[in-house]
Amino acid sequence: MAATDETGPAGRNTTVPGTPPTAGPPTDPAPRTGARMPRWLPRAMVLALALIAVFQFGSWAFHQLTGLLINVLIAFFLALAVEPAVSWMAARGVRRGFGTFLVFVGVLVVGAGFVTLLGSMLAEQIIKIVEDFPQYLDSVINWINTHFHTELRRVDIQENLLRSDWLRNYVQNSATGVLDVSAQVLGGLFRLLTIALFSFYFAADGPRLRRTICSVLPPARQAEVLRAWEIAVNKTGGYLYSRGLMALISGLAHYVLLEFLDVPYAPVLAVWVGVVSQFIPTIGTYLAGALPMLIAFTVAPWYAVWVLVFVVVYQQFENYVLQPKLTARTVDIHPAVAFGSVVAGTALLGAVGALIAIPAVATLQAFLGAYVKRYDVTDDPRVLGHRGSGGTSAFGRRVRGLWAQRRPEDEGAGPAAGVAGAGAAGSGAAGAAGPGEGGTAGAS
Repeated sequence: MAATDETGPAGRNTTVPGTPPTAGPPTDPAPRTGARMPRWLPRAMVLALALIAVFQFGSWAFHQLTGLLINVLIAFFLALAVEPAVSWMAARGVRRGFGTFLVFVGVLVVGAGFVTLLGSMLAEQIIKIVEDFPQYLDSVINWINTHFHTELRRVDIQENLLRSDWLRNYVQNSATGVLDVSAQVLGGLFRLLTIALFSFYFAADGPRLRRTICSVLPPARQAEVLRAWEIAVNKTGGYLYSRGLMALISGLAHYVLLEFLDVPYAPVLAVWVGVVSQFIPTIGTYLAGALPMLIAFTVAPWYAVWVLVFVVVYQQFENYVLQPKLTARTVDIHPAVAFGSVVAGTALLGAVGALIAIPAVATLQAFLGAYVKRYDVTDDPRVLGHRGSGGTSAFGRRVRGLWAQRRPEDEGAGPAAGVAGAGAAGSGAAGAAGPGEGGTAGAS
């Protein structure tokens, strides 16, 4: 068997003698195990992870410091409220820190005296209610027995109430919730102390704070910041003035009612209603009305119902008539804007948002008003809501024309009017068809 070449003809050397050997096909390099990573990709990954970590940390820190930020915001608006009094004292030679201290001491003394007076009055009334409760219960039982023909007795009601599971469970839950209430009271006192300290520092070091903020801004921005600060002081003071005026009106109205019903401690209760209903948002109205109702109940149970009805009616009058008008005059914003700002502030920050929403919106509106260019409005009746003759539609003009044509026929009476109308129509037609100027005028 002849030997065969495994490479075949393609693998044989076909070089012609006398010619230089040709170079073989290029050999492929070693296969790559993988593409090389770009140099920027690790840095981008590290930067993205760092940004995510910073965002997560900022979100966590913001949620943790939300309470502190709200306290600082309240303190800032309180400092703006006392700024006029502190500046007035500083202009007359009193040191700013000492003037701020005097203002805060005055507010503290008035508040402590008011709370002490109300506390003593409330304690006396609670003791009186407890002592007279059997008599009230007997009167209610007699009224029920008389009108519904029942045979209820106070002794049976007291025994059933003392042996009920509801009272036992209520006492146990109240005993276990004492610690929670104490913790809430301590937390509230600490929050009030925090707000008071920040307010004192903001008011006492107001010029230094403004100087520090303006030192990092160019001169043009400094003027804008100072102008916004002044507007905030004026609007906050106007808002507190309106609240004080509404508290005075509310106190006088409730004083007249309580004196008419011969309810004891009417002046103190009137002051309580005025202050609490105006300076405690959201729940202030209910807290203000509960105490007069309780005291009126000690006089006569039906008096409490009359007080409740008066509180509800006056609250509606205040919300829809009195408050929008006073707020629009003192804070210089539209009543609808004031109402909307209160709703938005309540949705965002709760009671705190409802309290500071109006001065904040008034400040923002007054500050942005300087940058909004306004133009003179044309003397168009449609601006005032009046529709002139030019605003009448074609359909309206056609209806008025038909009505004007029908009125002579309706006013005429008998066949004579019809004959006269026909004659007038005939003469009109003849005039329209006649030659000369008459025809031209009729056509026109």
